[in-house]
Amino acid sequence: MTQAQLNQILQQLETLEPEELWQLNQVIQTSLAKVEQAVHQTKFHEALSKSGLVKQLKQPTSSQATERQLIQVSGKPISETIIEERR
Repeated sequence: MTQAQLNQILQQLETLEPEELWQLNQVIQTSLAKVEQAVHQTKFHEALSKSGLVKQLKQPTSSQATERQLIQVSGKPISETIIEERR
């Protein structure tokens, strides 16, 4: 962000109502918390890599888990079958 943009934003702050300032503050605090969390996570991952505890960090998958559908099973419950087979 350029200094001119920052100055323009600061000037616009003076025209905001108290409720609008409060809302803006909440958004800024949320944004700062996310940035701080990302910084801490990055530092943690770097420390793990440097210590040799991990070789590669995998990114979490963005796909959502699909909803599983139950199936009907005839006969006795599967849990009973598993217990019997273990004996």
